[in-house]
Amino acid sequence: MTTEKPGLRERTRQAVRTQLMAVAWGLFVEQGYDATTVDEIAAAVGMSQRSFFRYFSSKEDVVLVKFEAVGAMLADVLANRPAEEDAWTALRRAFDVIVGPTERDPRHGLVLLRITSQAPALRARVLEEQTNWQELLAPLVARRMQQPAGGDLGPTALTAAALACLVVANAAWLRVDGTEPLAGFLDDAMRTVRPGAF
Repeated sequence: MTTEKPGLRERTRQAVRTQLMAVAWGLFVEQGYDATTVDEIAAAVGMSQRSFFRYFSSKEDVVLVKFEAVGAMLADVLANRPAEEDAWTALRRAFDVIVGPTERDPRHGLVLLRITSQAPALRARVLEEQTNWQELLAPLVARRMQQPAGGDLGPTALTAAALACLVVANAAWLRVDGTEPLAGFLDDAMRTVRPGAF
């Protein structure tokens, strides 16, 4: 079965969205989320505010698209972890897709966490997106646990617990302004739930 490649128009649209996101995040890092306007983002790539809204419905969507992409990456990484890994370890290793880039360039991770912790509307949307992550990951955890997807609470509970550890680790990392490794906070949180893990 072959997957149809996106047409030129869709590839162009994705390229423009990617450019807008890159410019927007540069501005968020430089001058703060609240201080950055849609007009500024649009002007920085040479387009009008009206054109911006052809690609994103709001400034908030520029942030939320990141969460959608991360959910898909987490699922892909988890699906490809070694079969012999237990589910908890596989989830921890899948989270490296977040931890690695965040530790290499803490500025973007810190800005993202500050934005999503301070803006009530975004905070609610991020919680919704993290529920989507759980729905993506739980069937993969069920398969790893050799249980039918949706047939047992165990895989969903395990996935929810791992994601909660990620939230706790992110909050701790934000409190120290990224001066300590996020990986350490995440390992500590996940070992608290599962002593002796990895």
